Amino acid sequence: MELAGNAYEKPSKKLPFGVRDKIGYMFGDLANCFILGLVNSFLLIYYTNVLGIAGAVVGMLFFGARILDAFVDVTVGRLCDVTKLTKEGRFRPWIRRMKYPFCLITIILFLPFVSSFPMGLKIGYVFVTYIIFGILLSTINIPYGSMASAISSNPDDRVSLSTFRSIGSAIGGGATGFLIPIFMYVTLVDGQQVVSGMRFFIIAIVCAGIAFVAYNISYRMTTERIQVEKNEQVKGSVLIKGMLANRALVVLVIVDIFIVINQILAGTNTTYLFNDYFHNKQAMSLALLFTYGTVIVLAPFATRLTKRFGKKEASVFALLVSSALYLAMYFMHIENPWVYLVLLFIATLGTGLFNLMVWAFITDVIDYHQYITGLREDGTVYGVNSFARKFGQACAGLIGGIMLTLIGYQSSTTGGTIQTLVVENRIYALANLLPAICLFVSALVLFFAYPLNRARTLEVGAALRKINKQ
Repeated sequence: MELAGNAYEKPSKKLPFGVRDKIGYMFGDLANCFILGLVNSFLLIYYTNVLGIAGAVVGMLFFGARILDAFVDVTVGRLCDVTKLTKEGRFRPWIRRMKYPFCLITIILFLPFVSSFPMGLKIGYVFVTYIIFGILLSTINIPYGSMASAISSNPDDRVSLSTFRSIGSAIGGGATGFLIPIFMYVTLVDGQQVVSGMRFFIIAIVCAGIAFVAYNISYRMTTERIQVEKNEQVKGSVLIKGMLANRALVVLVIVDIFIVINQILAGTNTTYLFNDYFHNKQAMSLALLFTYGTVIVLAPFATRLTKRFGKKEASVFALLVSSALYLAMYFMHIENPWVYLVLLFIATLGTGLFNLMVWAFITDVIDYHQYITGLREDGTVYGVNSFARKFGQACAGLIGGIMLTLIGYQSSTTGGTIQTLVVENRIYALANLLPAICLFVSALVLFFAYPLNRARTLEVGAALRKINKQ
């Protein structure tokens, strides 16, 4: 049957959408976040406190690598769209093949003997391995994310996929955030607890092993039902023009940049906040668990909130509440880690709700792209959005590393050093002001510029169902 002028949808006799798909899709992001929870929250502190590399140098490394990754995301997304459709689908084969090198490079990032290298060789090693890590991440994450729109075309099914994906992310990220601080330290003779390079290596092996198993489960339990075979190539100029005309995509790109900057810096700054300001590794574990765990608390209500208020409306309100709480925490200048944890839990509920919705936002944007351009480009649209997320990650890495240097943070090759009181207070300020600003800007842009409110989303979905049946 004809589909949007440049493709046709193959009739499918596959099993209907159900719990099997939801669980399989959940395991895909569980796998991602067992690795990303380790790398995004702890690689910076590993580089500064085990390898002894200055924060500004690491920040520039992260920025350059993520900018390159962003272009790789778009390339991989385009490859997904133009490569020949297989019986497995268009996206699942990438997960089956690329899980091997991706899990391996995760372990290579934390090889313990690198700490004995000269500084120049250390920097060269971490630069090359981190670049390779980012490229391999794209080859598995872009197909995985694009696959949601191919599993089902039903809006409610897609919300449930987004919810289960967020639950997988919460389990993977929450487990790493809670457990890694417990195991990454060793105690010296004088009683000081320092970060251990060897323990990080063992942690990397465990995380990569769990991710490998989870990728296999995701591959075997998901089914691509919307299998679109392309019958003509789309010119690059037409593709770019269509992307720029997709206002929903442009706005989501902007919002995602700020959300991801906040998300990455929240994990990194929380690590330093509880390591150097509160000096409490147990509280650190709980704080990093909150970063992901609130998603599980909100998951049962996601579909209900979406149906009643809409994704845009609910997300704007949640982001504004979180921003206000972080600002209040900054002015309160809390010194008790447990009091801070209570307020942090409430603050992360807002970002948790948006993270539950974000993947459903993307499937809406993919549909909207077909609605206004007539082109079905799942992988490319997802790749462009991922480009924005990688750019946000690049900015976060650069901001995090440079901020550490600007506030006077002292790096170490012996697992850490005692920071001055001034530096500790500056860490506290960063941990609260940066998320307050990022979340406030995100809410304003989403509210005033994003075109797909609840009514408009339903209208687009109904129109596409008619088009795709013709």
